[in-house]
Amino acid sequence: MKKTLVLGATPNAERYSYLATMRLAQHGHEVVPVGIRKGEIEGIKIVEGKPEEEGVDTVTLYLGPDRQPEYYDYILSLKPKRIIFNPGTENPELVQLAKEQGIETVEGCTLVMLSIGAY
Repeated sequence: MKKTLVLGATPNAERYSYLATMRLAQHGHEVVPVGIRKGEIEGIKIVEGKPEEEGVDTVTLYLGPDRQPEYYDYILSLKPKRIIFNPGTENPELVQLAKEQGIETVEGCTLVMLSIGAY
């Protein structure tokens, strides 16, 4: 299973980052929800700040491009194999930075990828 960091996680059950965290866990992936507010998603604590994590396979983004620059160094320091840009998070600048470090980038929807077995 793929250790996945969900950047932009929220305890709001109506948000896609909440659903993605829940579905990733249901599919057996180790999930690290990272957000700016304390809370939890189906018993998984949301981590605040920029936690040090080892072995991250995928970073899935739920932050708009205007909020991403402060996380560039953090995301790249995780050395993920791939970054998923969910709808509304597309960012050519971060795509370029990732590609320069050999990180695969995907413009897609984590929820759709899980539902069709393409995650």
